Amino acid sequence: MKVCVFEDEKYDLLYPLTLTRATFELRCGSMTLVERIRRTHPGVETSFFLRDYLAPVLRERLGDVVVNSLQDLSRDDAILVNGRWLPEHGHLPFEKDEVIAMCKDDIVYIHVKRETVRRKLSDTFQKTVENLRSELSVKQVDARMVEYPWHLIQYNHEMLKEDFEAYWSKQEGAGSLDEKVAVVGEKSMLHVSKNAVIHPFVVLDTSSGPIIVDEDARIYPFSRVEGPCYIGRNTWIVRGNIREETTIGPVCRVGGEVEASIIHGYSNKYHTGFLGHAYVGEWVNIGALTTNSDLKNDYSNVDVYVKGRLMDTGDLKVGSFIGDHTKFGIGCLLNTGTVVGVACVLLGGEVLPKYIPSFSWYAEGRLRRGAGFRRTVEAEKRVMSRRSVVMSESYVRMLEKIYQDTREERETLIRKAEMRMERGGM
Repeated sequence: MKVCVFEDEKYDLLYPLTLTRATFELRCGSMTLVERIRRTHPGVETSFFLRDYLAPVLRERLGDVVVNSLQDLSRDDAILVNGRWLPEHGHLPFEKDEVIAMCKDDIVYIHVKRETVRRKLSDTFQKTVENLRSELSVKQVDARMVEYPWHLIQYNHEMLKEDFEAYWSKQEGAGSLDEKVAVVGEKSMLHVSKNAVIHPFVVLDTSSGPIIVDEDARIYPFSRVEGPCYIGRNTWIVRGNIREETTIGPVCRVGGEVEASIIHGYSNKYHTGFLGHAYVGEWVNIGALTTNSDLKNDYSNVDVYVKGRLMDTGDLKVGSFIGDHTKFGIGCLLNTGTVVGVACVLLGGEVLPKYIPSFSWYAEGRLRRGAGFRRTVEAEKRVMSRRSVVMSESYVRMLEKIYQDTREERETLIRKAEMRMERGGM
């Protein structure tokens, strides 16, 4: 039995987070879906189906993996897993009978035998799935399906607890915990991995859930961390107030107050400022005093732009969703439900608009075209080199594809902003 993880047609509801990665690469809890499968089912053969422009970068991230190969799909019995599904305790339901598991109108997983795949194989993965739906029996299941970005924040609390129980609690901790570290709550709910160091005068509060400190992480003096929480590999917490339900991925530098947020990885928030109920992508820099709101003054539901339209999230506490490679100057203010695309540059001084398209700048109260693709890429190469990461040609092509695909939206919004400025000046 092999595992095939796929994106379905709803990947664009998770923009801007899925502009630069597949749905199954998003973090929730202490890991991505791919990492969760590999850790709970070690040795299982896994292949992937995703958008073509992301495939080369996925191969670089995951190593020598099979991507978008229909012929490979028919080599063995398989479970096809929707990349937006968060399985309970990370375990996949390997069943004997062929079946399609649905959660309302979403495919959660498909169990199918090799012979059936061969009979129903078409020229695309989507058509192959449609063919399978016409033959296999269907059952309805309860499942956690991530449809919109704020769902990742809503599910993070329970996923952190499940990850700890299913994986981290079974690992031997070998990190360094100074005797002047104060652990509030059960110490059994704390995991400190190899080469991680917790400095003196740090408070770790496990009263409401586990705290996971991954390999080579550092938590510096006068920081407080509340569980459930995950501090990623080689991440530094510098005088941070890291509150509950927070996931911080690898190689981040984080200070100030962070609550119920996910920072994907390789991003900086060194300084004072509040980040709450937000998802921050990779290679983002959040300048000093930059703060986002996650609660409206009238305590009504927060609206978020999805595919160009405001959508009611049904939730009172929703922060910001920030694409990769975006940079915030000092003192930026983000309203509730703000969405910022990939590779934006934003300057402070006022509350930013609730939607900023990819590869644009916002400065002096106006949306602008920014530096252009070539200069942006050169700048981001320098940023990545500071963490000893080389931007590959495949990665450049991915960014160029995103730049071209978002051009029309960007130009439309910039022209509207220019027209408003002209009218205001008359």
